[in-house]
Amino acid sequence: MRLDISIPRQSLRLLNEAGRQQAEYPVSTALNGAGEFKGSGCTPRGWHVVRAKIGAGQPEGAVFIGRRPTGEIWSPELATLFPERDWILTRILWLSGCEPGLNRLGDVDTMQRYIYIHGTPDTEPMGVPRSHGCIRMCNADVISLFDQVLAGTPVRISD
Repeated sequence: MRLDISIPRQSLRLLNEAGRQQAEYPVSTALNGAGEFKGSGCTPRGWHVVRAKIGAGQPEGAVFIGRRPTGEIWSPELATLFPERDWILTRILWLSGCEPGLNRLGDVDTMQRYIYIHGTPDTEPMGVPRSHGCIRMCNADVISLFDQVLAGTPVRISD
């Protein structure tokens, strides 16, 4: 399996070993567009791998801070209490860049930038760039994807 994320199409495709599409999901990439530098708020391009899968067995809507479940479940009431939170929900696929100088090491290291594929409140639109650099998905979609990929799965992000 491998993942192919298109920034212009705001989509994530799950491809099998033969390159045939198994599933396609709408996503939301960075409001600031494509880019690799730390602090840019951009979605990094190039080849990555899923370095870690976090959140197996957590309920849909589980809230994560620092990659740890808080015990909270997202709700409109919780969102009202914490209006500035960048909600990371349900599951996390933590990405690591594979291309030194582009998305690995130094000021462009995807993993050190904490770039994930993760769930977001279902009130957030998909197909529209709105994230702070990560790839956001609907909660049901990120659960489906999480269950189909392994750590080490290749991920290509293109613009």
